[in-house]
Amino acid sequence: MNFYGLSIFTLNYPIELILYMKMQKELRKFCPKCKTHTTQAVSTYKKGKDRKGAQGARRHAEDKKGYGGQKFPELKRTAKTTKKVTLKYTCKTCQRKTMKQGMRIRKLEIQA
Repeated sequence: MNFYGLSIFTLNYPIELILYMKMQKELRKFCPKCKTHTTQAVSTYKKGKDRKGAQGARRHAEDKKGYGGQKFPELKRTAKTTKKVTLKYTCKTCQRKTMKQGMRIRKLEIQA
């Protein structure tokens, strides 16, 4: 199956579960700021560094203090076998970054 520059390898599974995906490093996509199709660089979204002094982190540390241990039950087994990958597109002309909703795949390979 090949569409919009994506190569998808599945083993007769439904389209929701994609095992392995190859994607181009750059592709032409609509930019909402330029209002035209431009060349955009593709990368994966990565979570930023946590702030240690954030309100939620302070509240969680306070709840973990003393006797009793974890605030919530510790997770013994995981339910999912894949993680959701969010794609980040960067416009070459205006540097606007847009993201595509995460999709479940085991491995994403961005080719040059």
